[in-house]
Amino acid sequence: MSRRPPLSVLSLVLGLAPTAVALAAPVGTGQPEHLYFADDGVIPNSRLPVLLYRQIPLEGTNRAAALERLFADNAWPPQWRYGVYDYHHYHPNAHEALGVARGQARLRLGGEQGQDVAVTAGDVVVLPAGTGHRNLESSADFLVVGAYPPDQQDFITQRADPAAHGRSVELIAQVPLPTSDPVSGREGALPTLWR
Repeated sequence: MSRRPPLSVLSLVLGLAPTAVALAAPVGTGQPEHLYFADDGVIPNSRLPVLLYRQIPLEGTNRAAALERLFADNAWPPQWRYGVYDYHHYHPNAHEALGVARGQARLRLGGEQGQDVAVTAGDVVVLPAGTGHRNLESSADFLVVGAYPPDQQDFITQRADPAAHGRSVELIAQVPLPTSDPVSGREGALPTLWR
């Protein structure tokens, strides 16, 4: 299990903003990238890493349906098909899996001082509760499947707002950890990395 280095030292060495640090943790085939984002006073983010899976193998030609099956099979019931909002927002009472079914996009994760991440069909982003995200630009056919752990279906969508920060931090602390990874199930990366 890898440990997150101090943000200030890593930020300085890599020349990154102090509120956003992406670690290129060594990952094997099928393992997610790990990205860490600090609280910036507006977007709470999380001590837990964002998990970024690249090019998940999916069966059939209908990627949206295949992602829905994958998420459902791994105890993350799919809830919607849509895109990603073009404003900074987060969910203070739910973890979220975003499976890219079609197209491509450039997302900003972690808030205004966060990191831009390019995603394309077959990628899955798993966001811990409180992690800021926004669509900066996307192809016309961009389609995402959204899924949440079973006890987190009534999620709140919170826009970036300093006045909501304190209450959001309280809600985030109450969100239970999922028992499975939306991509690889109970034996996947999430149950280990998010403990």
